Amino acid sequence: MRALALLLLFSGAAVYESVRLSSLNAPDVWIHLQTGTWMLENHTIPRSGVFSQYSNLSWNDSSWGFDLTLGIAYRIFGLRAIPLLQMGLAAAVALVTFLLARSRRAGFWQALVLSAIAQYVLSGLQPLPYVFSILFFAIALRLLLDSRYSGSVRELYWLPVLFLAWANVHIGFVLGLILLGVFLTALTIEEWLRTLSVPWLNKAILPLPLRLVSAIAALSALATCVTPYGYRPLATFLQVLYSEVGFQHFAEMSAMSFRRPQDYALMLMVMMAFLALGRRRSLELFELLVLLGGTAIAFRIQRDGWMVVLAAVGALSRSSIIERRAGQRQSEMAPGWKWGVVVVTAIVIVIAGVRLPDRNALMNRVRQNFPMSACDFIASNRLPQPLFNEYAFGSFLTWYLPQYPVVVDSRAELYADKVLSEYFDVVGGKERLDSHPMIARARTLLLERNSAIAKALKNLPALRAQYRLVYSDDLADVFVSQSDQSQ
Repeated sequence: MRALALLLLFSGAAVYESVRLSSLNAPDVWIHLQTGTWMLENHTIPRSGVFSQYSNLSWNDSSWGFDLTLGIAYRIFGLRAIPLLQMGLAAAVALVTFLLARSRRAGFWQALVLSAIAQYVLSGLQPLPYVFSILFFAIALRLLLDSRYSGSVRELYWLPVLFLAWANVHIGFVLGLILLGVFLTALTIEEWLRTLSVPWLNKAILPLPLRLVSAIAALSALATCVTPYGYRPLATFLQVLYSEVGFQHFAEMSAMSFRRPQDYALMLMVMMAFLALGRRRSLELFELLVLLGGTAIAFRIQRDGWMVVLAAVGALSRSSIIERRAGQRQSEMAPGWKWGVVVVTAIVIVIAGVRLPDRNALMNRVRQNFPMSACDFIASNRLPQPLFNEYAFGSFLTWYLPQYPVVVDSRAELYADKVLSEYFDVVGGKERLDSHPMIARARTLLLERNSAIAKALKNLPALRAQYRLVYSDDLADVFVSQSDQSQ
């Protein structure tokens, strides 16, 4: 029964993705795919704004390792690479959340339920580099918890290797460094409290050599600089993940709205975690600080809800909620069964991957959500450049219409707040369309169907005299400048 439960836990989301193909709806995956393909073709990493009209701006691709992997997978599997990646990431999230829930010998069924709830709360993950931050953060948290309760630093020797890989796939490695900082802070405070012989310290937490742990943390920080860009990604951390424009214009950066069942499940997990820490009647400073920090971030920025999910799972991993009683020893699955589950899970995912639709069917699925037909019209009629595009289309255009550099896409670290602010001011009606350089220099405009700017170009006489609608479908409108004599 346990083997079957684990098989369902590890492979359920992956099999579901093979049927649903939600990964093809991810608007940002296309810029990563195009960047990976570009690196394979040019045998170098990008250092400027390729695929963009701002090619003179410098750009450090902090997720270059992810992009290159996706590009290689695309060469091997074609468009199937995207759902295959999503399936693999879904299985990995299930595995790491289960392992985190099993830290400190938590009950099997308790860990399975916690992992299932975590997967439900995190449902909707896209095949993007930030998922690797979720995975690595969970692994780092598990290693820290294991070391904390075993009194050994042996587990921590893996951290520099972990951060080396992390720094080359996603800028979120900085969050891992913050986690290490919290761990060192907790160790320092607890060591001071031990000198005071306070009675409410948890006796199960064994002291660790602070200098050695600090050295490992420093080595981990140095490992994050071993990238093609050196230490430069550190400087763009806030711009990439927490830019001012992001808070103003992107719904995922807003506070949790509690309009989805997942939000209430997350709140329940957090409440249970705080209750579990409170019932222990002893100070577990590291777990408390991580849970408090994760809660503050997650409820302010719904995109980062995964942090408090992992913090709550870690805090609950020592609570006997479901099956363990005091003094009762837990039965374990034999190692052969555990490896058998892993092998069967891999086989199930491979079978589901083989049964994915062919390229034509996948392209038809993409066509339902992205302006492929409009792009085909632009390319076949050789409409003039430069192009002005909607933000939602930008990343897709870099892959499907690379011969037309985009005015904007999802690379916040490239455009920075200045360019993005100007763009959103234009499309938001705060700037005159016929006078702002973004529009004035554009010869072709690819806009969302019936967007505010498209309606203005259709209905305002002054703009109708300057731009002509040449194509329209259910997703997009295409306009060209009336001043271009070639049309």
